[in-house]
Amino acid sequence: MKTQNLKQRFKATALALFTFTSMHSFAAPADQVIAVVGDSAILRSDLNQGIAEVTHQLQAQKKEVPPPQYLERQVLNQLILQNAQLEQVKRYGLKADEKSLNEAMLKVASQSGVNSLEAFQQKLDATAPGTYEALRSRVSEDLLIQRLRQQQVMSRIKISDQDVDNFLKSPEGQAAIGGQFHVIHMRVSGSASPDELKNVAQQLKNDLNSNDDVKSLEKKYSSASVKVEGADMGFRPISDIPAELAARVSLLNPGQTTDLIPVRDGIHLLKLIERKSDEQKALVPQYNTRHILIKTSEVVSPENAKQTIESIYNRVKAGEDFATLASTYSNDPGSARDGGSLGWVSPGVMVPEFDAVMKSTAVGQVSEPFETQFGWHILQVTDTRQQDMTREYQQRMARQILGERQFDSESDSWLRELRANTYVEIKDPSLDSKAKNTTNTADAVKSD
Repeated sequence: MKTQNLKQRFKATALALFTFTSMHSFAAPADQVIAVVGDSAILRSDLNQGIAEVTHQLQAQKKEVPPPQYLERQVLNQLILQNAQLEQVKRYGLKADEKSLNEAMLKVASQSGVNSLEAFQQKLDATAPGTYEALRSRVSEDLLIQRLRQQQVMSRIKISDQDVDNFLKSPEGQAAIGGQFHVIHMRVSGSASPDELKNVAQQLKNDLNSNDDVKSLEKKYSSASVKVEGADMGFRPISDIPAELAARVSLLNPGQTTDLIPVRDGIHLLKLIERKSDEQKALVPQYNTRHILIKTSEVVSPENAKQTIESIYNRVKAGEDFATLASTYSNDPGSARDGGSLGWVSPGVMVPEFDAVMKSTAVGQVSEPFETQFGWHILQVTDTRQQDMTREYQQRMARQILGERQFDSESDSWLRELRANTYVEIKDPSLDSKAKNTTNTADAVKSD
């Protein structure tokens, strides 16, 4: 998607350069408001910074830099879109998750050779006081925009049961669900910059097209700052491959390699060596589970909730009926009405802490009290089974494939509508006509 590609590159460059840029570059002594977007303003220094960042990235990639007026037009429109999205973030009251923000900041820090946020803050603020907080604010905005776009675009994607059935009956759908796949999996990670990691991954992809020797590829592309890991996964049913990756692999012909797959832990590549038909079912372990929950609140502290659940736990161990206690004391109204029963639960449905305790509790036993984000629990697994989830798995994968197809076009449509419905006033007459003539925001920088 063109708009999203420029957005991703613009943001990636901004984060890379921000670390080494003085705060003075963001606030010139005689700054000028060049555009008003809703309740926010775009300054001349913002535009200059954006142009510098995109120029730097294109030069680092050894790509031609567009003419200044053209690049200025692209960056201005991108800044307008960015501010329009931030206006929506405020409107919906979205707040950055502290854990996700810290993880994102730590990733930026590691790319600069720093292993802690404290050291990273000292390094940045030694360059110019306040640089760390400014970067943190910028990363927070980026995370919120991603979250906003995900929510807004996903709400526009409509996939009916009939769409799923039609896809599963198609040759592509049959290929996606009906066989075993021999796959090579490579991952590129390390402390190098995002651009360096991407360049190595692209070279690896080119080499992988004609080379299946995992060990030689690891040795060839690994360095002090780049770690390349690979594995020949052999033949395995599609149900054994994570759905996000399976959706990509299923569309390949033997000998083909996926595009670069950037995720939190690095850049992934998968090559399909061979596929063969298979009737193996996707059997999933399930646990018939019941629980008792004591929620924390303004009047119930975590310590009080813990003491209450420990008291209930001791009563269960002393022989009192679990279902009766759940109906009487549990703060989960949905399950309390049924003696605490959650029915048959598949792994991954509950929060990780609950999931881990459930899987480690023997049938008939009651777990010791444990805490999740919802409060304090005890649980009991009354039975286990292997459930054939083949049809459900196929339907989920089909929806994911169909959703990925729609996401880019729906994202473009949403951004166009957002731009059209946002109040924008260009203060600089020389930029006004340029902005009005801009209908596409990403021609200057295209994704590989």
